[in-house]
Amino acid sequence: MQTLDRLMTYLEHSPSPFHAAASAAALLEEGGFVRLEEGDAWALKPGGQYYVTRNQSSLIAFRLPSDPLTGWRMTAAHSDSPTFRVKNDGMGGDKRYARLEVEGYGGMNCASWLDRPLTVAGRVVVRTPEGVESRLVYLDRDLLTIPSLAIHQQRDVNKGHEYNLQRDMQPLFGLNGAGEDLGEQLARAAGVEYGDLLSTDIVLCPRQRPVRLGAAGELFQAPRIDDLACAYATLEGLLRAGPNPAAGQVYCLFDNEEVGSGTRQGAMSSFLPDVLTRAALALGLGEEERRRALANSLLLSADNGHAVHPNFPEKADPENRVYPNGGVVVKLNASQKYTTTGLTAGLFRAVCQRAGVPVQVFANRADEPGGSTLGNLLSHAVSIPMVDIGMAQLAMHAAVETAGSQDPEHLSRACTAFFEANFTQCADGRYVLG
Repeated sequence: MQTLDRLMTYLEHSPSPFHAAASAAALLEEGGFVRLEEGDAWALKPGGQYYVTRNQSSLIAFRLPSDPLTGWRMTAAHSDSPTFRVKNDGMGGDKRYARLEVEGYGGMNCASWLDRPLTVAGRVVVRTPEGVESRLVYLDRDLLTIPSLAIHQQRDVNKGHEYNLQRDMQPLFGLNGAGEDLGEQLARAAGVEYGDLLSTDIVLCPRQRPVRLGAAGELFQAPRIDDLACAYATLEGLLRAGPNPAAGQVYCLFDNEEVGSGTRQGAMSSFLPDVLTRAALALGLGEEERRRALANSLLLSADNGHAVHPNFPEKADPENRVYPNGGVVVKLNASQKYTTTGLTAGLFRAVCQRAGVPVQVFANRADEPGGSTLGNLLSHAVSIPMVDIGMAQLAMHAAVETAGSQDPEHLSRACTAFFEANFTQCADGRYVLG
């Protein structure tokens, strides 16, 4: 089975951030990683491999070195994608139609969500004999749609339409009185009575399965390629990697990147510094040693970049143009929306060259500001050298996106080489690569 096939399975199993973290946890446990709880005392040992979750939607896994710790090799991706969140009292409509009441989450392409089968997934909180418990749910059926307004009733729609989330984007649940409402279906999926359903964290998700496209299957299309393709490929890179004798290997999966990362489970939170500190303390490192290890670390912030669009090539930079299957994308931005520097880009490219992994460089047009990602937000929490990377993709933030079939393998191999790499910062601006 190829990396793409495994990624497509991961995408199918991850319709919400909670499912994405749970799917990652299952793969880690298959690989011998031991689950920790933040509220418990941690008994860690050199050479051990562990993972911990926060809010059930963010996850950090780490493999400790067998020799004294000299630095960290880290990757970070995010578990969330632009979507619509169902309000807790989510049923609405009128005498004829039943609708869900939703609000936008992140910067989605609204038009791409219209007139396609949708369903819901996420987390419900239920009453149990012992207290309360969260359970993951996915209604595995074609349940909803957001119907567009016929062109006969808006003749100028093809000249551009400004979408109003409250008016245009509320999903049709069906006809009133035709069956169970959403709460009843969620309770049944969670295995409880409706009266024991206390609260929900539920999002819409497209029903389209991942598929290969192109004359030779050279492309693939799926929901949530941004950023679950990076979430999976970086995880596979860790699972493939052998232990690094002197460097700790860390995999991060953060929630809420699409809405600014400023939550308890986001990249700007204390989650990563908390884990690094506790791991270093377990290894017996003092403050001086911990600081030196951070200085000798590197983090790959993995989030996809825009491939040159076949119909709009002028939207890309004239020279820094990236394409599907062209290799791992290194992203640069003069305004520091990406954390990549010449030094960190050079170090990462040297690692990729040794591993035979192709690399391409992305920059926005000078008159296009572009978006930001995990790296520059994460640097507020942990100030270490970073490089922003990803895969080249089309239709970012659409309900269904497209990317190259070879690039998940490229990114996975690059991350494996990175996790295993032996490099030392011997002076500011100078690395020795062993």
